[in-house]
Amino acid sequence: MLRKLAAALLAPLLAVALPLASPDVAAQTVQSLPDFADLAERVGPAVVGVRTSAKVGGGQQGAMPFPDLDENDPMYEFFRRFFPNPPQQGPRQPPGPRRNVPRGLGSGFVISADGYLLTNAHVVEGADEITVTLSDKREFKAKLLGADKRSDVALIKVEASGLPTVRVGDSSKIRVGEWVIAIGSPFGLENTVTAGIISAKGRETGEYLPFIQTDVAVNPGNSGGPLINMRGEVIGINSQIFTTSGAYAGISFAIPIDEAMNVQQQLRAAGRVIRGRIGVGIESVSRDVADAIGLGKPAGALVNTVEKDAPAAKAGVEPGDVIVRFDGKAIERSTDLPRIVGGTKPGTTVNMTVFRKGGQRDLKVTVGELQPDQPASARSREVPKQAAPSNALGLVVSDLPADKQKELGVKGGVQVDGVDGLAAAAGLRPGDVITQLNNVEVQGARQFNEVVAKLDAKKDVAVLVRRGDASRFLVIRR
Repeated sequence: MLRKLAAALLAPLLAVALPLASPDVAAQTVQSLPDFADLAERVGPAVVGVRTSAKVGGGQQGAMPFPDLDENDPMYEFFRRFFPNPPQQGPRQPPGPRRNVPRGLGSGFVISADGYLLTNAHVVEGADEITVTLSDKREFKAKLLGADKRSDVALIKVEASGLPTVRVGDSSKIRVGEWVIAIGSPFGLENTVTAGIISAKGRETGEYLPFIQTDVAVNPGNSGGPLINMRGEVIGINSQIFTTSGAYAGISFAIPIDEAMNVQQQLRAAGRVIRGRIGVGIESVSRDVADAIGLGKPAGALVNTVEKDAPAAKAGVEPGDVIVRFDGKAIERSTDLPRIVGGTKPGTTVNMTVFRKGGQRDLKVTVGELQPDQPASARSREVPKQAAPSNALGLVVSDLPADKQKELGVKGGVQVDGVDGLAAAAGLRPGDVITQLNNVEVQGARQFNEVVAKLDAKKDVAVLVRRGDASRFLVIRR
């Protein structure tokens, strides 16, 4: 009787539970997971290994041909394995003829069947010879058509036809959390596939590029390889890792493919990338500065330096301005400005909106051309002897001499002779030049002290400080 009763009670539960374990439902669950195998088969043939070498001469025989590595370097063993047949060890020999020695390993991918490939600029930097290896073991000597260090993109070419190619996706449509894979040659291990998700987008780690951050395993040798979405499209070029050891530590960065394709078009046409410039030094706008100057929110690019005779100077830009729009595009972060200006054709005249002394004004600027590796100028200044502070901010100031005003390109301003208390805590130093107090332009020492005396003792104060060639806002907390 008890057995029949138990069976009757369990029957409804078994009827519900059994379908959940049916083979059809289990198969549907497995099918819903990412199919990395299909992606690897489709994209893998278009991914290449990139091996570079450089000519050296006069070295002694009997040494491992890796001049930049010593036996304690973790890459030494990998180079020894993948570049065998080093010269036999023996007694020192007189210098021999120049020869090619291995320089580095990287990855790349084919973007057109007639032999155009993308990789990282740092992979081919300094190389005298570039060798590309396909997944079917064919090898080609490649020619460097151009490399752009600022974006870390390089375009190389091999003499071949009918090569397998990747499909280029749209990196503007990526979503945080979506699955992606990387294919490359970490440590020389060709066609290695690793998987993960997009951790963040628009990550600012470079001057001109908002990188894609992922948790896909990327190691030395992966550089230049593709980052691929689940549709089999390349959405980025693996370029950097965040690491304290030199190996993967859970964070990697990829160049958005949209940016990379724009760069390669210019490299293919002219061998270099032409970018615009306006000649300003900038920094981000902090919440404290935004509140103190009445900007409303910490957005825009705060100008700390204006180059003499540069486009910005001719347009009337001043240190302390906050550039909030350029050519109709909002500047949300300071890093937006160099990217937007860089993408503007030199010679183009555009509208630029700046926030200055509590209000906005529109300026017209004619964009110049950015030259490579422009050195930043620096100017030394004598620091006056410190005096006892006198005003409520802890500052002793004096009128700025006319010759110093002319030298600095300012009208008015005061020179800091002594500093302590609140001003010292804010980072002001003797020798600084103050040109603006909140939104009031500083004319001289007497006017400056009168304005300070009328300040609300409970509100923070923003002073625009000129130090060397740069100007920046410092917030004096009350």
